[in-house]
Amino acid sequence: MQFRQQALAKLQSPEELDLPVRFARPQGWLVLSVTVVVMAAASVWAATGSVASTVSAPAILTHGQGSYVLQSPVAGQVTAVLAKQGQRLAADAPVLKVRTEKGETVVRTVAAGRVTALAATIGAIISTGANVASVEKVADADDPLYATVYVPAENAATIPEDAAVDLTVQSAPTQQYGVLRGHVKSVDRSAQTPQQITAYLGDSQLGEQFTKDGRPVAVLVRLDRSSGTKSGYKWSSADGPPFRLDSMTMASGSIRLADQRPIDWLLP
Repeated sequence: MQFRQQALAKLQSPEELDLPVRFARPQGWLVLSVTVVVMAAASVWAATGSVASTVSAPAILTHGQGSYVLQSPVAGQVTAVLAKQGQRLAADAPVLKVRTEKGETVVRTVAAGRVTALAATIGAIISTGANVASVEKVADADDPLYATVYVPAENAATIPEDAAVDLTVQSAPTQQYGVLRGHVKSVDRSAQTPQQITAYLGDSQLGEQFTKDGRPVAVLVRLDRSSGTKSGYKWSSADGPPFRLDSMTMASGSIRLADQRPIDWLLP
């Protein structure tokens, strides 16, 4: 009964319009202002800012023209090996001799280059079409080195022209010598098969290795030159390694992709 009387009294009393209204405290206004400013800044950054990203992939140093696998045009027994691994040979230079039923045949290079591997030994019996050597197509020791980075196919379209590339070279510890610098020269837009990589590098094992996670795209990287280093190329360290770089050296490449606006991640 007491509560009912209080309720009736409340209804009969005039509205308390003369009482002051309490607004937000100064601390609350400060928090609100900071929140609005942060959200506005984030919106501007999302629309006008940019975020850099990279893609990493296995790479190999070559002279840019690739290699080829030399095959024997005849079947027979190897009687002499006329070339040495690492030797530079002219086109049509003798590599080995093979004794056949019709006499002795000389197996010769197809194009000038450096012998990177010899598969034939004296006394071995080989068949027609057998792989006897791998030859890198380079005519001069001073021909510049390039790096071929085998990038996942889905990343190829995002690689800009002349993109910066950092290469971690297997024979040069990063902690001591830093990374090798370079820029993208060209991007092959078609995915590479193991056979294509083998034909270019002259090594079937590398063909399988670079395609074990799918068919990649070959990105040719021009190495930045420097007269102040022993290798002749630019490194993130001042001097780089105290030795020259060899072709067919394994590496890992990190390619800078085109910058993206954060708002692009939210838009379909």
